[in-house]
Amino acid sequence: MSSNVIEIYADGACKGNPGPGGWGAWLSFAGHEKELWGGELVTTNNRMELTAVIRALEALKRQCSVRIYTDSVYVQKGITEWVHSWKARNWLTSDRKPVKNVDLWKALDSLVQQHQVEWVWVKGHAGNVGNERADALANKGVDQVLGREVV
Repeated sequence: MSSNVIEIYADGACKGNPGPGGWGAWLSFAGHEKELWGGELVTTNNRMELTAVIRALEALKRQCSVRIYTDSVYVQKGITEWVHSWKARNWLTSDRKPVKNVDLWKALDSLVQQHQVEWVWVKGHAGNVGNERADALANKGVDQVLGREVV
């Protein structure tokens, strides 16, 4: 890990799609760590994946260099490739349908403009320590919204 880059692992989880869902993010910088999590009773996995990244970026107090690890191709390709075309078409897809989760895409797009962000896709549930930690936090978010004991 480079000492001048904040590393963020973000993940979402959903029990049913739609259904109760959670998001989690683990931030690491120069030996300091922060865990974030939360959830919603009725949501989708994609909304939770996006929310995890949004909440992590919102937690930053100043402009930063950030490396974001996600196991969501939807998030990674959406923000690095598709968002430019969506914006050019006034948030419509190539077949002229409204972009799903446009509220979250707009929020993420705005936050990304405030930082220098590198996006890294990682395979989910493959033993990557940071991704596994973010996944555990996302599941903690699910437990929280379902009223289960959160440890």
